[in-house]
Amino acid sequence: MDCRKILSELTLEEKAGLCSGSGFWRTKAVERLGISKVMMCDGPHGLRKQKGEEDHLGINESIEAVCFPTASALASSFDTDLLETLGETLGEECRAENVAMLLGPGINMKRSPLCGRNFEYFSEDPYLAGVLGASYIRGLQSKGVAACVKHYAANNQETRRMNGDSILDERTLHEVYLPAFEMAVRDGKTRSVMCAYNQVNGEFCAENKLLLNDILRDKWGFGGFVVTDWGAVKDRVKGIVSGLDLQMPGSAGHHTDAMIADAVKSGALDMADLDKTALRLLEFIAEGMKLSTVDSVFDRQKDHDKAVDIAKECAVLLKNDDNALPIKKGVKTVFIGEFAKKPRYQGAGSSYINSYKVTSALDIMGGGVTYAQGYAIKPGQDDNALLSEAVNAAKNAEAAVIFAGLPDAFESEGFDRKTMSMPDNQNKLIEAVAAVQPNTVVVLHGGAPIELPWLSKVKAVLCMYLGGEGVGKATVDLLYGDAVPSGKLAETWPVKLSNNPSYLSFPGEDGVVEYREGIYIGYRYYDKKEMNVLFPFGHGLSYTEFKYSSLTIDKAEMNDTDILTVRLKIKNTGGTAGKEAVQLYVKDVESSAGRPVRELKGIAKVSLASGEEKEIVFTLDKRSFAYYEPKIHDWFVESGVFAIEAGASSRDIRLSAEVNVKGTKALPIVFSINSPMGLVMAHPKGQELFSQMRPQGIDGGDMSALGEGAEEMARAMMQEMPLGGLVNFGMMTQEQLQGIIAMLNG
Repeated sequence: MDCRKILSELTLEEKAGLCSGSGFWRTKAVERLGISKVMMCDGPHGLRKQKGEEDHLGINESIEAVCFPTASALASSFDTDLLETLGETLGEECRAENVAMLLGPGINMKRSPLCGRNFEYFSEDPYLAGVLGASYIRGLQSKGVAACVKHYAANNQETRRMNGDSILDERTLHEVYLPAFEMAVRDGKTRSVMCAYNQVNGEFCAENKLLLNDILRDKWGFGGFVVTDWGAVKDRVKGIVSGLDLQMPGSAGHHTDAMIADAVKSGALDMADLDKTALRLLEFIAEGMKLSTVDSVFDRQKDHDKAVDIAKECAVLLKNDDNALPIKKGVKTVFIGEFAKKPRYQGAGSSYINSYKVTSALDIMGGGVTYAQGYAIKPGQDDNALLSEAVNAAKNAEAAVIFAGLPDAFESEGFDRKTMSMPDNQNKLIEAVAAVQPNTVVVLHGGAPIELPWLSKVKAVLCMYLGGEGVGKATVDLLYGDAVPSGKLAETWPVKLSNNPSYLSFPGEDGVVEYREGIYIGYRYYDKKEMNVLFPFGHGLSYTEFKYSSLTIDKAEMNDTDILTVRLKIKNTGGTAGKEAVQLYVKDVESSAGRPVRELKGIAKVSLASGEEKEIVFTLDKRSFAYYEPKIHDWFVESGVFAIEAGASSRDIRLSAEVNVKGTKALPIVFSINSPMGLVMAHPKGQELFSQMRPQGIDGGDMSALGEGAEEMARAMMQEMPLGGLVNFGMMTQEQLQGIIAMLNG
């Protein structure tokens, strides 16, 4: 289909009509020109396609589909190949159902563990979210299905998400909340971006020219189209001008389409801007129309089995004292908890999947274990009776496995959590069982960090996050050693909620959310504060052990325009095969700008047989060493020494090497009467000027009359004193000062 030719044949009204959908899930058709409707559907960890004709809210029953682990679990795999494979699988499902675009992945940062939609997001770290998101996108789009990365941008809570205002400084926006989207565009080549409901610094995302045009298109080179989150349109014409393309759903199109056409007629909207939007949408529709000719099969059983395998790769072994796991087969074990029978495996909201087949751990074990309910998810049952039954069952067993976590009502799209705690009846159960059964293991289900007041009293904790419809089979395989845990935490688990850096400003007041913690979210904050955490970012145990060795870098000195190659070896020194997620961090040893202790800049998941050793290679570019500098509105590398650190978590660094990096760009400095003397003397021109001209009194005199520390005080005052102070203290005239400032500024 020649999209440019068709564009030239469209009427003004038809062009405007393409800018909104037809119904809840489809674009509009232009039958006279052979343009068909194409369909998009919710994801991102399964296909939520409505049966038959969609309703006006898009909530009618959807087809049976396979529910894969949610993003919080997927990110814990630290496995780019796994995410690409998942994308390919979802792409095949979409092809079989003639779905042109899947709404995902979600890559917003996990600013607070309370965000109700954290189960749909990858990480607190922009690099990890970006590299995994880009892999998912490449897999999905390799099947001809468009990805729609969301929610752009600074959409980090559910409270007032439709009209709240995220207030954050330029550095924080670019350094923390935008890089994952940039990687989705530049590395993943995503064909669509979904703008968020919220405002960013007073401008709604749906009409935010800085976000949709200046950054997304001009800076990152995005060539696809921007679609609204459903119902996010505010000013439709302003949105077109700012870079918004498709309004969804289509229910409001009957009047917003007319608004667009009228704006062109009145001159308020340039036809060239409308043509750009219409062309981008035609290109998407043309690709989507090709899927109607594809012969593909949605093999649900095959994909269910794949969901099981993926869940095994995502599970995180948080604790394993005395090698309590894996449980030896034949050990008399009791499974306790409602989640053992009815697992919590996905979150509520637009990503909710009508699952093909759900396996529980109890189903898989059959009669191989005894069972006690232990607690009730919904009120109405006698918790004391359930607790007593569970304790007695635990006494009579050799090991107890408690399936616990967050109920559906605790986390969902649409609202934020109020607490990091599990229900009281579950905490009481774990305490009581652990008191009578020394071999107590806890399996956790949930989409985000949880406070664990009983952690020291149990032997092992296996976190399944929300592991998809195959979570029961995956859990049993991990518990009994038929699979080996290899997941790592993609987010820090704080000891308690009040330790979180956003605690005092989440979820904001009156819809205004100030990101007061700046760049210090997640491990960037906890590590800088040297604060105790429950589990650090990147943490995850295995049933085997790994030795890191032989870290080398290919150069000791480099310009920031060069590429640094890093090599290291990893060896499985344990008795069983396993996988290790190696993490590469970069640390600016001494910086004039505030920077985190270390930042993740590389990941590699490696599979090793017992005794096997492999070499891993990483490459680091300018961005690996840079921070975002508002003075130049760009990324900047300050010359100096950087440590290259390889580790098993952000707090388990195994190897390190140093490289001296020379920045090739200088920061512009404009001196004024308020510039401190220390800054002036650090500049070559300042040193030259003041070595030649030393006004009376600049060297100070005998300071002993002012007491001990007076000399240090004088030096500090001289460093901090503004240039204008030289006039105030009679060291030079105003005319001399202006001359010096002119010379400093060239």
